[in-house]
Amino acid sequence: MDQNINMETISCADCETHQKFEKEIIYGLKDDPKHLFSKYFYDQKGDVLFQQIMNMPEYYLTGCEMEIFKRKSHELAEAFKAFDASFDLVELGAGDATKSSHLLKYLVSQNADFTYMPIDISGNIISVLQERLSKEIPDLDLVGLNGEYFEMLDKANDLSSRRKVILFLGGNIGNMEVKEAHNFCDELRKKLNPGDMLLIGFDLKKDPDTILSAYNDEAGITAAFNLNLLERINHELDANFDISKFKHYQTYDPLSGACRSYIISLEKQRVKIGNELIDFKENEAVYMEISQKYAPEEADAMALKNGFKPLKHIADSKEWFIDAIWKVV
Repeated sequence: MDQNINMETISCADCETHQKFEKEIIYGLKDDPKHLFSKYFYDQKGDVLFQQIMNMPEYYLTGCEMEIFKRKSHELAEAFKAFDASFDLVELGAGDATKSSHLLKYLVSQNADFTYMPIDISGNIISVLQERLSKEIPDLDLVGLNGEYFEMLDKANDLSSRRKVILFLGGNIGNMEVKEAHNFCDELRKKLNPGDMLLIGFDLKKDPDTILSAYNDEAGITAAFNLNLLERINHELDANFDISKFKHYQTYDPLSGACRSYIISLEKQRVKIGNELIDFKENEAVYMEISQKYAPEEADAMALKNGFKPLKHIADSKEWFIDAIWKVV
């Protein structure tokens, strides 16, 4: 009987997730201007494409932050006081944890008393991550959490009352408009307690050509990643997007630091999504994602405005990227 109850719970959760996906896709494509939500890029194919993006020579972000975690795990651990007392290391949007695994291995080797709680919206990623890390770091205490950041952070708090150290890596704060990023940090602060800490990655403003190339690679992997969302909508929502009738388009504004991606309808067309019909004009843009770049002082200002105390910046050797350490006050 218990097993049946669990299966019913899982089925209901899957149904709710599907309904939310459908509702938000329809809402975004009926809005003016049209937009889609980048959180839905990550189905099974999207996960693979994003791994390919992170391995592209143009996509410097991964290499910069990887250097920090490979070379400076000790400095990171000392900055968030990993050895003072037991804690939960909660990673928002864990992905494959390639970068954080260097820190995890260091902490385990130093007998730090902690539980790793990776959070990801992709159930596939969480399953793969749990299987891989159980083999690579057998002594790691791991609890995977599949879902939205704040819902799963509530769950992490329910599971344990220990001090929380939050990882928010990859410059993911840049996937929000600046105002939205401030709101996110404010909401995150409300989920935490004084003494909790945040390790947050910021991609810094730099040569505009370097930034634009990272999101508009010659091999077209980023374009495929963006357009894959249309394929996902086809498969999961009974839609009939013709992917060949759309293209990827990227921009970067060096003054504001906003790097934005769009898909462009190449002709006037009508697309069916379930029982809904969506009309596209020729050359109509669908806003997909922002990748906001920051100056270090802008990162500090964000901390101070939202209830955190900025403690330290840990940068790569090129000083293109920083992992900032903030403390909840």
